[in-house]
Amino acid sequence: MDKPQIYITDEEKINCRKVVDAFAEIFDFEDLVIVNAENYGFVKLQYFKFPYGFDTATAFFNSQSLFDDLWTEWLETQLINLSVGTPMEEMDYGDILKCMSKEKQKEFFDKRVYFAEKTGIKSILDDTMQRVAKAF
Repeated sequence: MDKPQIYITDEEKINCRKVVDAFAEIFDFEDLVIVNAENYGFVKLQYFKFPYGFDTATAFFNSQSLFDDLWTEWLETQLINLSVGTPMEEMDYGDILKCMSKEKQKEFFDKRVYFAEKTGIKSILDDTMQRVAKAF
């Protein structure tokens, strides 16, 4: 029997677990779950419909892409919540963000830093700090 294919390194398994743990607080509010699929990486399952299962499954093999995806989920949820019942409701996420005050935008980016720090992964924190510096 052939040895099973490995799609994720041991280091990235550890780092992806740290990312999932850092974002754990959002899973109570989102219709998603992240599953450790061992050698196959981490899988984001989203939009559960009984009895059919999840509509979307996305595999992640590195912690930076998982972090970016979960950050986007968090940010888009915040923007949707802020736009409900306003003219911004029909706008796309980028336009909604542009309508926010600089202070509110900074709050969002500060939350990205918060999540990056929670991971304890230097490369993710460095990337986040570069993105925040470009934004402001």
